[in-house]
Amino acid sequence: MATKNKTNRSLIKRFKITAKGKLKHSQGKRRHLLAGRTSKAKRHASKPAITTGPTADKYIIAMGGL
Repeated sequence: MATKNKTNRSLIKRFKITAKGKLKHSQGKRRHLLAGRTSKAKRHASKPAITTGPTADKYIIAMGGL
């Protein structure tokens, strides 16, 4: 008998699945050492990012969604 996979709780905390099946997540590089970054880099890092492709498919399966 096949067993079910456990959902990866750390992925659920970091990613949201959009209505079209993409992954929405916040970008890194916003915690410290911000004085060395340009204003444009900090501004762009504050907006959410979208992940698609094989990596997103693998994460969605690990999150328990299909």
